[in-house]
Amino acid sequence: MYQTVEWQVSQEPLGLLTVVMTVIVNGYVRRLTGDVMGAVIVDWARSPFHRAHKGDLRSVRPDDLASQVITGLMDRNNIDTADFDDLILGCAYPEAEQGYNLGRLVTALCDFPESVPGMTINRLCGSSMHAVLSAASSIDSGWGDCFMCVGVESMSRVKRRGYNWSPNPTLSVDWPQAYVEMGETAENVAQKWDISRDQQEQFAFDSHMKSSSASNEGFFDNELIEIDSESGSISNDGCIRPETTLESMSRLNPVFSQSGTVTAATSSPLTDGAAALIVCSEEFASSNELNPTARIISGAVTGCEPELMGIGPVSATRKVIENAGWDLQSIDVIELNEAFSSQSLAVISELGLDPSRVNIDGGAISIGHPLGASGARITGKAASILSRTQGNRALATMCIGGGMGAAIALEKI
Repeated sequence: MYQTVEWQVSQEPLGLLTVVMTVIVNGYVRRLTGDVMGAVIVDWARSPFHRAHKGDLRSVRPDDLASQVITGLMDRNNIDTADFDDLILGCAYPEAEQGYNLGRLVTALCDFPESVPGMTINRLCGSSMHAVLSAASSIDSGWGDCFMCVGVESMSRVKRRGYNWSPNPTLSVDWPQAYVEMGETAENVAQKWDISRDQQEQFAFDSHMKSSSASNEGFFDNELIEIDSESGSISNDGCIRPETTLESMSRLNPVFSQSGTVTAATSSPLTDGAAALIVCSEEFASSNELNPTARIISGAVTGCEPELMGIGPVSATRKVIENAGWDLQSIDVIELNEAFSSQSLAVISELGLDPSRVNIDGGAISIGHPLGASGARITGKAASILSRTQGNRALATMCIGGGMGAAIALEKI
């Protein structure tokens, strides 16, 4: 909410001069008052994630996929849909079935009243994390109390880079790295940070083993919403491979460079999926008898070299930690989006993260990476693991195509 700071200045012979200054810059006010952002995460859910083109979600429209997740989330939370100030939806390629302001269309599919608006955000892989940051900023500034934050991507039905790819001719010559392929950036990071193929494969193997274990232990049960499709109900993830081995990974050829080290096994798969979070003010949660899982403390988005986009979480994490007044060693839970093994390992190394705190239920290499939905997934996941493990602080962070990173800091309530 807004913070008002008043100074009364006595100036002779003019008498009393009252200067009232309303400070909206959140970080400055929090330093003065000790306050934190007033936004909390109430609950979150996601669809099962499945491989694009050959998985069980390939026949499901992205608008229907997102609306089913939202409906499932609303069914277990006692919130009047009319109380939402906005539905903010992140999507990396908002065209075709994902076009025409998908956020607004989804409000209708979910039977929200016409008074609830909807918008679509595109920050590529960071789209739905930015949806959460936008909601938190609106709550902190007093512009709203309750938001539905959504992410969706059907990589089966809307191809990567869209249907009318048209790079700017000037940029293509003067700044070609603006359009660099993501796999090429993974090779660049592996080379610069001297990350071997063996290290990448071990990281990918561990991701699958952690996700498989988490699934078997029921740690995904509460986050998964069953999806109806033409072929039946879909209730389980489709990307996790508990049977994979280091030996089978070693037989794969590099996919982005003949002399490279990045393979399909050490890259996140093309994925279909959706995720959603309910973000509201602490006052709204209290008045509606809701039980939030985490408080949003700070958020940040930063830029980096596009050809090394996988390292984006480093600067974003450092900024969000500075904004929160934390140190990295105090963070109990870290959700780092695994676009590629190479960039994940580089980020862990560069930040000096404790690997035992990173992606304890596995990450995108095993679970999947539906571009527009991944930010929502890792933010919600960080909150739920924080609650499950009784930790105090959590971080969710990710690299973003084009040379960016995003991060969000959470705290237990």
